[in-house]
Amino acid sequence: MLFNSLQFLFFFLVVTLLYYRMPYQKQRIWLLLIASCYFYMSFVPKYLLILAGTIIIDYIAGILISNSTGKQRKGWLTLSIVVNAGILIYFKYFNFLLDTIAPAVTPLFPYIKLPYLDILLPIGLSFHTFQAMSYTIEVYRGKQAPETNFVVYALYVMFYPQLVAGPIERPQNILPQLHEHKAYNWDNVKEGFARMLWGFFKKVVIADRLAIAADYAHNHTGLSAWALWVGAMFYSFQIYCDFSGYSDIALGAAKVMGITLMENFKQPYISKSITEFWTRWHISLSSWFRDYVYIPLGGSKRGEARRKINVFIVFLLSGIWHGANFTFIIWGALHGILVTLLPNRKSRKAKMVSGIFFTIINFLAVTVCWVFFRAHTVAYAFDFVKGMFTFNGGVSYFGLNTYELILSTALVAILMVREYKYRRHLIRSNTRFFAFCGLMMAVCYFLGVFGENQFIYFQF
Repeated sequence: MLFNSLQFLFFFLVVTLLYYRMPYQKQRIWLLLIASCYFYMSFVPKYLLILAGTIIIDYIAGILISNSTGKQRKGWLTLSIVVNAGILIYFKYFNFLLDTIAPAVTPLFPYIKLPYLDILLPIGLSFHTFQAMSYTIEVYRGKQAPETNFVVYALYVMFYPQLVAGPIERPQNILPQLHEHKAYNWDNVKEGFARMLWGFFKKVVIADRLAIAADYAHNHTGLSAWALWVGAMFYSFQIYCDFSGYSDIALGAAKVMGITLMENFKQPYISKSITEFWTRWHISLSSWFRDYVYIPLGGSKRGEARRKINVFIVFLLSGIWHGANFTFIIWGALHGILVTLLPNRKSRKAKMVSGIFFTIINFLAVTVCWVFFRAHTVAYAFDFVKGMFTFNGGVSYFGLNTYELILSTALVAILMVREYKYRRHLIRSNTRFFAFCGLMMAVCYFLGVFGENQFIYFQF
């Protein structure tokens, strides 16, 4: 059930109306859990069993960790992490590991057939696995009391707006809200609907339109450097509008019900350095790696050299988290190298004198890195990047006609200006709110690119 579908809109409206019709929080929790199960089963029903299994294990582990002392506490935490990580590795990385060892194993044992798995990756597996792990880690650290209500804990993991592509929440933010009965609030409804419509606009009007040019650049040979740069830059905005559009819909849907999810994006392309970029892009993931990997490795407390190693490890793991392909590993490694080697431009002097210059350079660097993220093979990614810097002719066609190219560029400009000037989604005036809703719905209807275009981060 894609967010950008009529099926989801009907589902959301029905669930929300029933939610506010129920007078007791216990009823609402059961409703949201059943709705979330239905939402997840609309993709691959049988994978609900896997999710249910990990929920049961982590729920019990949280209680056992809290009730234990010494090595027992660490043992229960380890069991929880091993189970979650094991499921993630099995479904997402098993075939990749076989592909990696095959060149060495096959010549030595030519008659052995490697046991490749013919399975689909459970949707959103990386997201809800990390969210579940954050719960048991926080209980172990004593920063979160164990949740004794199984239904509430299950909903913490399965809450449908952020189940398949985040934000990756922390228990301290979500669990208290699930226990609290939220009265109907018109401002929450307005803010939520306005944000959802903005997310739909970013997805169906901008992202799916830019995808045409980005896909053309990546699927055709003989293009000029200019055409490749346009395709690559359009992909930069495509993935931003796609992923942040999903986050806007998720945060908006939750807000309508009075539940506040964490922000996941803060205008990443106005960053003046790669370090700043990662404080604005996929914030829930970068903060997860900071709290559960970077700081436990020692952070910056063991000298500058060790800090850089820790940072590089984090970005390497981030690349692996995104996908079972060396293209993602190189993408993560490139960001790690840029963060550790380049200065973090945050000074007032940099903002006043050369802020625009550093913003442009940073965006171009991020765009080159996205080529590896988008590519299916490492060799293709290097060929694409080589073509971006080879100015010796080629076809300058972008997959879009002149009108669509101008419209796409104008839409990106509108996006940047609007998100820079208006960072809040609450429109207090009812007249302006209904006018905004009418405008967004009309724009989505007349300019939207509709099809079976799922959100990019669903694959992770």
